[in-house]
Amino acid sequence: MAKHVDRTVRRRFWTAIILAAAWTLSARPVLAADARKLSFEGVLADARLTLNDLAALSPAGSTTDFPTDWTGYTHLVMELRTSTPQRFGLWVHTADGARRIEIQPFGQNAWFRACVPLEYLRGSVSGVDLAASTNRRTDAFWMSVWGPWGELKNVEAISFSMDYPINHAAIELRNVHLAKQDEKSQFLETGPNGQMVDQFGQWALADWPRKIHSQAQLTAELADEASHFGTPADFGYGRYYGYAATQTKATGFFRVEQQNGKWWFVDPDGHLFLSTGIDGAPGNGGGGRGGRGGPGRGGARGAPGIASATLPALAGRAPATAPAPTANLNGRRLDSWGMTTGGPGRPYSTNFSVRSGTSWMSLPDVYSDAFAAAVDAAASQQCTPLRNDPLLLGYFMGGEPPWGGRESEVCAMILAAPPTATQAKLKDFLATEDSPRRRRQFVLAAFGKFLELTCGAVRKYDPNHLILGIRYGGNPSEEVLRMSHIFDVCRINVYEYEPTVQVQRTYRLSDRPVMIGEFHIGVPENGQGAGLVQAMNQKERGNAYQYFMEQGASLDGFLGAWWFQWSDEPVMGRFDGENYNIGFIDSTNRAYADLVESAKLTNKRLFDVHSGKVPPLSVRPKASDLGTPGSPWDLDVFHGG
Repeated sequence: MAKHVDRTVRRRFWTAIILAAAWTLSARPVLAADARKLSFEGVLADARLTLNDLAALSPAGSTTDFPTDWTGYTHLVMELRTSTPQRFGLWVHTADGARRIEIQPFGQNAWFRACVPLEYLRGSVSGVDLAASTNRRTDAFWMSVWGPWGELKNVEAISFSMDYPINHAAIELRNVHLAKQDEKSQFLETGPNGQMVDQFGQWALADWPRKIHSQAQLTAELADEASHFGTPADFGYGRYYGYAATQTKATGFFRVEQQNGKWWFVDPDGHLFLSTGIDGAPGNGGGGRGGRGGPGRGGARGAPGIASATLPALAGRAPATAPAPTANLNGRRLDSWGMTTGGPGRPYSTNFSVRSGTSWMSLPDVYSDAFAAAVDAAASQQCTPLRNDPLLLGYFMGGEPPWGGRESEVCAMILAAPPTATQAKLKDFLATEDSPRRRRQFVLAAFGKFLELTCGAVRKYDPNHLILGIRYGGNPSEEVLRMSHIFDVCRINVYEYEPTVQVQRTYRLSDRPVMIGEFHIGVPENGQGAGLVQAMNQKERGNAYQYFMEQGASLDGFLGAWWFQWSDEPVMGRFDGENYNIGFIDSTNRAYADLVESAKLTNKRLFDVHSGKVPPLSVRPKASDLGTPGSPWDLDVFHGG
């Protein structure tokens, strides 16, 4: 791991040196009639505006000087129009360092007011998981609150940054000022018929080659897809989607086994099995077993229509006329694409959840008798009915703990809350020494207690099925991964172009085989953002799927990977604002052909890649026509410096 870090640091250093001069040229302010146009080209585009520039863009009648001390203000207000739905960074540069948020527009080609709360630049925020800790939605865009943070004194400039901009990206800017109250973020114009989104759930103020313009076009395209469906036999699968040509001990349930150094799932009939699937794939009933944990029998966060249906005023759309997805259609799709997990009548996973009441950044009151009783009751209720189901792969124990690196904050929250058993335990623990080190030790010990209680209860009521871990996001600490030896399988989310480093690290530290619970690659187009990892177009998105999956499958500890997610997120954002182009299907219920064809090809090769019979795909996907960084985060560090 140390050698990898050293290589990454060296790569970042030389990349910064080589690209430093290019930044100034690749994004430059251009004076427009009543706005400033910022044009973005190249690898790293960064347009800087001085306080004098901002004063010139202030509303008529305002003072000529733009303040250097923003302490007394609550919001930075701007009017923007973007030519692209690509994410961009908003940086505030001070004499003491840069502050940042990321802005993701809803749609493109429409003027909107961005009223940015300065609290998101001054300090971190919290939530029950990583997404809830960083995502903040408005009526016209959403923000990622990633930092760096700090005071807003001695402000010198602001800048807009964009990594690997596509299609000559541009941002127009006007009416910039500071405010002492929320002036509301909202669109300042509307699309055809007063709507931002059309009847098919598509962004109304842009066009693209595969856009649906009529019901007849949609019906014909869906019928054409259905005429080309394949079957599980095309991939050599048996009745439980294991590889029918393989055979080892059959137990009637899924388990894990190591053969010749390689880890595999084994299906109930004793066939080797790799888990491939799509988070949120609809199944029987909706809202049931699958949950947020991964491919299951029910809907999940971001399932088709779920967020847009709750935001009719924001979307300004008529009811979609696309045919509603059916269990039969989606099951045939999953079979045809070679996916082994999720959907009706197929292997599935489920979340184990406990309603614990009191918690701090998702850490429950683990030392209370009430929590232990709640865990036992939840396991009895949730696991007993499933203990004899051969289709159940196993249980997930939670998702994306957001407290990593913020243990002192968690302890402060516990100490400031009403009395609890965990608070009493913490006070005793800190009595001899209250330090960041001690606070971190306490949170890690409390997390270990959580794992002990929950895993013990699940195994008590269902000894037949696997515990598939927690969907760790970000970069879990070594201590957390070592604790994960308690699981049968360790699950991580990997938002990178390839999973090699994360899988190998997790496998080494947890000493458990690894399943990737979430990954995706998106494209900034159709009014939607690219997601956490960007491809330059739909063809490259398909290439990215194959590259990621085969790089993972070449590793000894790999058991499978699930794409996040089934459907594109609504163009006007889900509950927390995310509006990513990350689905296997779009808002009209049509599959993305390039992604589907890559998935079919990959799933036909996956057994041979994992067995070591054929090498994995080695051609990396492109983020733009200029190439792809080693990681989606590799270049980000240079902005704002």
